[in-house]
Amino acid sequence: MSANGPADEPDKRTLRREILAVRNRLTGDDLRVAEAALADRALGLAELARARTVAAYVSVGAEPGTRALLDALCARGVRVLLPALLPDGDLDWGEYTGAGSLARVRHGGRMELLEPAGPRLGPAAVTAADVVLLPGLAVDGRGLRLGRGGGSYDRVLARLARAGAAPALVVLLYGAEVVARVPVEPHDRPVDAVVTPEGVRRFR
Repeated sequence: MSANGPADEPDKRTLRREILAVRNRLTGDDLRVAEAALADRALGLAELARARTVAAYVSVGAEPGTRALLDALCARGVRVLLPALLPDGDLDWGEYTGAGSLARVRHGGRMELLEPAGPRLGPAAVTAADVVLLPGLAVDGRGLRLGRGGGSYDRVLARLARAGAAPALVVLLYGAEVVARVPVEPHDRPVDAVVTPEGVRRFR
């Protein structure tokens, strides 16, 4: 079977389980320290320093925390777009202007998400972003990212490509989640950089 085809999917599932098991062992103190360090490292990125619009997300559970970074971007006067999950798995977008602009939304049996409470701007709003901050579980030395498997951000990346938009793509992870290699599928697109609490690594 092709190294880029469905045969990789069990490997992806195994890697996801392993990474999530490690994340779930993190304490509240671990998460707070990592969130502060991640925001500090990310705010040093030249791409974010220049950005007028950033598409980001609100971290959930033991994901690398984003709230400190979101608030710092808003304080800089950056327009921050956050996703709202649609029934088909695609993402709509709304603006983040602080903690009061978020609403808790439960999507069927899925986990509860914090989404923008204000007007929806449409799935194409992401094409206006100068930087897109991506969630993930791992990234490898080629800049290829392992997501959770829902496909929402694959749609975002495909939408950007169709629109001819070329924002900086940055994934936010813990240091141990930068790995030698992740399983690849034909639609996978490399990111430009990974930010961890320990630092920044660029891929292209």
